[in-house]
Amino acid sequence: MNIVKQLVPTVKRLNDVTKYCRASCSSFIHSSPNFSAQVHSPDQEVVIALGSNVGDRLHNFNEALQLMRKSGIHITRHAYLYETAPAYVTDQPNFLNSAVRAVTQLGPHELLGALKKIEKDMGRTDGIRYGPRPIDLDILFYGKQRITSEILLVPHERIWERPFVMAPLMDLLGSSIDSDTVSCWHSFSNHSDGLFDSWEKLGGEPLIGKEGLKRVLPIGNGFWNWSTRTSVMGILNLTPDSFSDGGKYQSVEAAISQVRSMISEGADMIDIGAQSTRPMASRISVQQELDRLIPVLEAVIGLPEAEGKIVCVDTFYSEVAEEAVSKGAHIVNDVSAGQLDSNMLKVVADLKVPYIAMHMRGDPSTMQNSENLQYDNVCKLVVSELYSKVREAEILGIPAWRMIIDPGLGLSKNCEHNLEILMGLPNIQAEIGRRSLALSHAPILIRPSRKKFLGEVCNRTAATERDAATVASVTAAVLGGANIVRVHNVRDNVDAVKLCDAMLRQRRSIPPSNKK
Repeated sequence: MNIVKQLVPTVKRLNDVTKYCRASCSSFIHSSPNFSAQVHSPDQEVVIALGSNVGDRLHNFNEALQLMRKSGIHITRHAYLYETAPAYVTDQPNFLNSAVRAVTQLGPHELLGALKKIEKDMGRTDGIRYGPRPIDLDILFYGKQRITSEILLVPHERIWERPFVMAPLMDLLGSSIDSDTVSCWHSFSNHSDGLFDSWEKLGGEPLIGKEGLKRVLPIGNGFWNWSTRTSVMGILNLTPDSFSDGGKYQSVEAAISQVRSMISEGADMIDIGAQSTRPMASRISVQQELDRLIPVLEAVIGLPEAEGKIVCVDTFYSEVAEEAVSKGAHIVNDVSAGQLDSNMLKVVADLKVPYIAMHMRGDPSTMQNSENLQYDNVCKLVVSELYSKVREAEILGIPAWRMIIDPGLGLSKNCEHNLEILMGLPNIQAEIGRRSLALSHAPILIRPSRKKFLGEVCNRTAATERDAATVASVTAAVLGGANIVRVHNVRDNVDAVKLCDAMLRQRRSIPPSNKK
C-alpha cells in the first residue's frame, strides 16, 4: 500500500505550516568553516545519509553508527536499508543506502568534521568522485538552518534528484508533521507541497522494488527483499501443552521429521518455540526452555534441507535469544515486544539480528482477562501500544531496518478484535505511517493459525479442524498487506499464498489509467 497517497489532508495542512516555517526557519548562514558566529545550540536535530559499496556494507554501517554515537551524535530514528544501483559512475558494485535522524550539540562544521573523521578512520580515501567507498556520510539537514560555506551546503544540494537519498529520507518522517523542525525540512523542498511532493515527483513508492532500488532487511549473511512474495513460516512447538500440537515434537527425532516435512511443503521459515504462550500457560524457567530448545535447534541448523531457510527462535527470554542466535538462529520472535524481559531489547540490539515485535497485553496467564480485552479502537490502540515498544527498541539500538511487526492475533484480543485486525491491516499500516514511514514499510507478520477465534466463527472445537478457516484468514491477511504468515499446515497455506501473490502481481500490472 502506498502510504504517501493517503496524505492529502496532511499536505494541505503542510502548506500552512511551511508558510510559517519559511518565515521562522533560520536564515542562510554564509560562512567559512571557522566563522566565529557558527551556531552552537543545546540540541540540533539533524539528518545524515549513509552509503557503502566496499567490503561488508552492513558492517560498515554498524561501525559508522557506533562511531557517530561516540562523537556526540545521538541517533533517534533509522530509515530502512536500500540496495541501490550506482549513480553517475556505474561501473562499480551496488550500494547500501540509508539515513538516520539524530540530535547533537555539535555545530554544523564540527559535525561535518566529525563525519569526515569517521570516513577517514574507516578507510575512505580521496578517489573518483561518486566512486566506490567503504562509507559515505552526508549532512542532509541541520536543524532549521540553511547553511552555505566553502565546504558545506545544507540542505544537501542533490537531495531532490536522487531516489537513493529521498527514499530513506522519507522513511525518517511520519505522514503527520511531528515538529517545527520537520516542517522546516518540508519548506526546504523545491516543491510547494514539501518533501512528500518532491518524492512523488521523483517517482515515489512505485520506484521501490524495481531494478536499482530495493528495500531490504538483513538476515544472516544476506539481504531479504520481502516485497517479491509472501513468506510462509512453519510452526515447530517443542512444548507439551501448546493448544494445537502440544507434546507431538518433544523428541529431537520427531521435531526434525516435522521440519523436513514443512520444508518439503514449501516453508520459507521455521519458527521454533519451547515455551507455550497459549492462554493461561504457566511460565517455565530459562534453563528449562534452553534444555528443550537447543538440541533441536542445533539439529535443524545442521540439516542440509535447511540451507537457505530462515530459522526463528520464539522466546521472550533474552538469555534464550542470545544462546539461540549463538547456535545459528537468524531471527528473534518475541510475543511480548520486550515487556516480559527488561534486557531483551538491549540484547537483541547487540546481537544485530532481525526482531519480531508482537503486540500483547499482560502475559500468557493474564492476557485474556477482562481488563486486557478493553479496546475503544483495536487497530489504533494496537498500533499505539506496539509503536511505543518499537520506539524504545530503536532508541536502544534496534534500527527500523531490523524490525518485523506483528499485531498479535489471538493474544489479548477477543474474536471481534481479531476480525477487525484481519480486515484492518491497511489501516494499521497507515496508522504506523502517521508516526514513522520507515516502520510502516516493515514486514508484517500474521499468526492466525488454528486460533480459537476461527473455531468460534466456524464452530470447530478442535484446533486441528481449523485449517480451512486458517487458509481463509491467511488469504485475507496477504491481500490486506501481510508479508509473513505463521502456520501449522504449511502445504495448504503455501498454495493460498501463491494464489494471493499472483493476484497482487496482476493488480500491480494493470496501469493506473485502467483501474476503476
